[in-house]
Amino acid sequence: MKYEIIVVGGGHAGIEAAHIAAFKGHKTLLITMNKKNIGDMPCNPSIGGTAKGIIVREIDALGGLMGRIADISHFQIKMLNNSKGPAVRSLRAQADKVTYPKNMQEALEKTNNLDILEATVEDLIIEKDKVKGVITADQNKIFCDAVILTTGTYLKANVLIGSENTPSGPHGEPRSNYLSDNLKKYGFNIQRLKTGTPQRIKASSIDFSKMQPEYGDNRYWTFSFDNPPAYKINEQQRCYLIYTNQNTHKVILDNLNKSAMYGGYVTGIGPRYCPSIEDKLVRFKDKERHQLFLEPESLYYDEWYLQGFSTSMPRDIQEKMVHSLSGLENAIITKYAYAIEYDAIDPLQIKPSLESKIIENLFTAGQINGTSGYEEAAGQGLIAGINAALKLENKDPLILKRNDAYIGVLIDDLVTKGTAEPYRMLTSRAEFRLILRHDNADLRLREYANKVGSITKEQYQNYLNRLNAIKKGEEYLKETKLKITEDNKKICVENQKEIPASTETLYDLIKRPEITLTFLEKMVNIPFSEEIKEELEIMIKYDGYIKKIYKEVAKMQKLEEKMIPKDIDYQKVKNLASEARQKLEKIRPISLGQATRISGVNPADISILSVYLKKEYGKDEQK
Repeated sequence: MKYEIIVVGGGHAGIEAAHIAAFKGHKTLLITMNKKNIGDMPCNPSIGGTAKGIIVREIDALGGLMGRIADISHFQIKMLNNSKGPAVRSLRAQADKVTYPKNMQEALEKTNNLDILEATVEDLIIEKDKVKGVITADQNKIFCDAVILTTGTYLKANVLIGSENTPSGPHGEPRSNYLSDNLKKYGFNIQRLKTGTPQRIKASSIDFSKMQPEYGDNRYWTFSFDNPPAYKINEQQRCYLIYTNQNTHKVILDNLNKSAMYGGYVTGIGPRYCPSIEDKLVRFKDKERHQLFLEPESLYYDEWYLQGFSTSMPRDIQEKMVHSLSGLENAIITKYAYAIEYDAIDPLQIKPSLESKIIENLFTAGQINGTSGYEEAAGQGLIAGINAALKLENKDPLILKRNDAYIGVLIDDLVTKGTAEPYRMLTSRAEFRLILRHDNADLRLREYANKVGSITKEQYQNYLNRLNAIKKGEEYLKETKLKITEDNKKICVENQKEIPASTETLYDLIKRPEITLTFLEKMVNIPFSEEIKEELEIMIKYDGYIKKIYKEVAKMQKLEEKMIPKDIDYQKVKNLASEARQKLEKIRPISLGQATRISGVNPADISILSVYLKKEYGKDEQK
């Protein structure tokens, strides 16, 4: 049987790619090595986090599944950085490791146009540099028009515990032995990366009384823009905070050479921003202690996740390390920590659409592209699925800009700068983060989603309703005035706020740093939902900053609109620096805007290139 789109891999990237391709009406096949592992969470039991939570909101705004499933599968949720500015606020939910995959699998089973096959893909069918299908381990050929590779950490994976090196995927699953070698044969540059996971601890062996409890928020939150909360605030589970100590550090440093990483057993490069505990001690020698969290993995079994204690130490050393921690003196380790190394491709060999530059109609997403994290993978998978479908529909790809979404920043960083280590999304990577917020993901992306057909009519109508409510709210705040009555003066004094000198509109009052809508509601009725009021307050308070950012965006957009022809010969561009010429030839940016972000390409090189394009291709550069 022939399919239109085949997705290889049932992790977070593969799920989103397969679902959205099928949703858009294309006959899709998801191939996974084990159906039971679809939606699996092999590492931390959470969805979201700093910057990552905003990616989940963006996935939802574009029609993806992750936010919707997280909302019905968690047992604790909180807004991180809630006391800080809106640019860095992100949701994080503790997801149930049993419920989340179960709900995700059910969602896929209900998706029209989607089949699921249990098999291992070892090779691709290529004709004239165009993918035509896949070949499985039993030499079964399955033909299609487009392939999306979302292989996670399974390509020639090795699990490392001390000096032990076991050819295996996560959870002891079989690895993929041949696909990365065949990709290399087709011209892909293969790199070796590493990640890891900490111990799981038996709950009944933990003394929680020695730990600081961490609670979910006393306010309802959702990742999804379309569904109401599906949990009860007072039934959320606790997490717990603990710290490493001098005994912990001594055990680790005394046995550093036994670690797979420092003992020379690891060949892959690990994530800089999610290091192992031994790496933290080596890199941050001045720190007396490091923060750790104990998080329940599921309501259905007795294991807790020791967040921040990832290691590749031998088992006997891990026992000493864990037992050195307060509250874990008698802890029973049910699963030992390990490092896992795996093959990935050089992301400089993919286009901003996530289509390969080497093989037409071959897309890649997730950890095969050099990223780490469920959310980063899901965001890429969604874009790859949308663009594979659009390619078959003979439509332009959806390419999110850096001012559109964190997903846009993520993909642009990968395809423009590449990565030599597992890439993790951080708020600091986004220069326009004040306009890439948790609260406005739908305002940024739902029009795109509607245009490419990745959301339902109902979802689009929900967005239009919210847009209308925001408009009405803004009008209400501009029209409604706060009267300076004796009662209102008294409320101002009681709340240590300056009494307004004259009657002012609520809109103007909100511009004051010390005035909030919550405070104004003590004196005047503001008849809108919490989400609408939050949106209005941010828009009004940060209006000046936001306008300034959009001026910067406009400048950048002019460069993004200056397209670079696909067939340009950089050898003919005189006076380019040799490094710039090499980088431009390798990456082949699609626009002057992308060219400006390539390391080694300087402003002088951009000016030379701009003059050349204008001279050789006329005022309007051609795609």
